[in-house]
Amino acid sequence: MRGPKVARIVGVGMTPLGKHNKKPSMLMRNALELALGDAGMTLRQLDGLVAIPSLADPHFMEAHFLGTQMGLLPNKERDMDWCETVAVVAGDAVCSLSKEEFLRRADQTCQDPDGELQSPVIPNGYDRIAQWQMRTYGVTREQLAMCSVLMSMQAARHPYAVTQRVRSLEEVLASPPIGKVTNLLELREAPHIQCANHVDRWLERHGYGKRKGVVVLGGGEGSGPLYPPPVIDEDMFTADIAAELAFNEAQIGPNDIDFFGLYDCFPICFIRAIEAVGLAKKGEGGAWVEQKYYQLLKEIEDKGGNDNRDPNNFPVNTHGGLLAFGAPWEAPAMYNVIEAVEQLRGRAGSRQVRNAKRALVYANGGIFSASSIALLGVGHM
Repeated sequence: MRGPKVARIVGVGMTPLGKHNKKPSMLMRNALELALGDAGMTLRQLDGLVAIPSLADPHFMEAHFLGTQMGLLPNKERDMDWCETVAVVAGDAVCSLSKEEFLRRADQTCQDPDGELQSPVIPNGYDRIAQWQMRTYGVTREQLAMCSVLMSMQAARHPYAVTQRVRSLEEVLASPPIGKVTNLLELREAPHIQCANHVDRWLERHGYGKRKGVVVLGGGEGSGPLYPPPVIDEDMFTADIAAELAFNEAQIGPNDIDFFGLYDCFPICFIRAIEAVGLAKKGEGGAWVEQKYYQLLKEIEDKGGNDNRDPNNFPVNTHGGLLAFGAPWEAPAMYNVIEAVEQLRGRAGSRQVRNAKRALVYANGGIFSASSIALLGVGHM
């Protein structure tokens, strides 16, 4: 458990997804204003700002650029030894790019100069790893596609999700191929979006009750190879390392988690995450997905075809994940955090997991190049 200075998430903000004419910096600004309002704070109470550069319109020193736009900078009168209140902001407008320009920029970010991956580099990199997982552990093509179907079931319950209709397994498998074992409906959705959250100790300093906000219980990170190595093996994956570090710090285990927000840019990422966080044993993630797929279909059938499923039967990515909620480049890991906060606050509506007290959120960078996991809990912990 962390020391007496507890970090809490006290405000989150997110706007609806969709195509529009706003630039990413304006989207970030809108999200930050929503998060400040959620926290009951003002812009001037911020001590720090972290802004994730966009793909559509990146700027030199993104946080400095956004801070200047919003009137936070320049500010020579402020002198700090540490930050008590920090805003983390992300946003993008990738739909404003043509398909050709998006692919060019995306390839540029992850192109191994000595590698052999063809464009699109990122989908082909994950596809190569998916093929390895199939050969090594017996994951089936259908199990990969079921990930997309499951996420569409979850997304259909979220008013902001890009995917508002449940996909069928046949539909996913019949969509245009992107790689040898990856089809179009197994790629993350790419809308315009912005989101923000606050991580701070401001509550304690100002005498607010400890039930306010969501507590950061623990965290862990792991780093693997920058690019997929010529020979794929277990040594390249690090999500299990991040999970072990996070669980050890918080002194809890997988059975103590009520909600899982797992990064799922491609089905293979989802399956590897399931295994890394302890929902399934290594090599059994595909079978776990298949079991959940048929379980949820039966639950819907038993209810006369109405999708009023019990969220506790599948408390994973209740917003739909990257595969169905939406994923504009670097911003989507924030969705997992925001959905976790909504669950722990009891504000998730029809998606609400009963008695949600603890959550795990996981993000992956590159092509399994880096992993980060945070464990969150309700405010009275």
